[in-house]
Amino acid sequence: MEILFLGTSSGTPTKQRSVSGIGLIESLGKNWYLIDCGEGTQQQILHTNLSLNRLSAIFITHKHGDHCYGLPGLLGSSGMQRRTAPLTLIAPRAVYEWLLSTQRITELYFPFALGFIPVEDLPQVDIGQFTIDTAQLSHRVPSYAYSFTERNIEVTLDTQRLISAGIPKGPLWGKLKAGIDVIHQGETYAATDFILKPRSPRKVTICGDNDNPQLLNDTCINSSVLVHESTYAKKMAVKARHVGHSYSTQVASFAESLSIPNLVLTHFSTRYQKDIDADCSIETIRNEAQSVYKGQLYLAEDFMNLKLEKSGNLIQKN
Repeated sequence: MEILFLGTSSGTPTKQRSVSGIGLIESLGKNWYLIDCGEGTQQQILHTNLSLNRLSAIFITHKHGDHCYGLPGLLGSSGMQRRTAPLTLIAPRAVYEWLLSTQRITELYFPFALGFIPVEDLPQVDIGQFTIDTAQLSHRVPSYAYSFTERNIEVTLDTQRLISAGIPKGPLWGKLKAGIDVIHQGETYAATDFILKPRSPRKVTICGDNDNPQLLNDTCINSSVLVHESTYAKKMAVKARHVGHSYSTQVASFAESLSIPNLVLTHFSTRYQKDIDADCSIETIRNEAQSVYKGQLYLAEDFMNLKLEKSGNLIQKN
């Protein structure tokens, strides 16, 4: 599966960063999921290979504009691109009420069914290749995290053992892979003897705004990747708490405490510049996080594409 960052700025866009939006792409096929939809998200999508017609569901973490103001435009464009397949929206009720008002006032028409599930009522749901769990966070308004765990892990056969047993490749291997015992040359072979222990499912947790990472203790168990905001560096810890956000070492220390192997920080204040020599450099956040976190760390940038391999390794594709 892949994580494609469409917007990584906090509050307002910059010349290099749009506001919040993340694409999560399934490992098989071209279906994908959108987590948050700040203003300009549909414009960002135009610079990727993502198709609005292959969008399976939209997840909104909270009602602040930098996380949802792009929603009406994106849905309207989906309709104008002849989408007819149903689309699921999971979001706070307030976001849905605002969307309905916008739709009514602007006479926005959707030629597809838009199903709505209130995140407040949703402990868990299965969509596509994922089981999605939610967790409530701490922010100035209700905010949520979404945890995507792949399901239906493919079965792998012990090919060397099959060859050693003299079972010819073909239909018999197919039956064994399906869990069916087979008979070959008068001898019965149990499927369980040739099926390897399945690998652990990959799990990605993507969070909305949050000033208390500890609220993710249960949700992040067995997470391969945590995507969390780090709006500020440690120097701004007091302000971060005041406005309901997190800072570098706070998130990194949490990830380290749970031994989460991959941490991606995003949602950076516009005060932090890419220039390493700037008074407020984004590298300050990186260095502070690395001082307490020993796993693999990424600072998200717009259009950064991270691939989570079956082994659990997270690699950058671009």
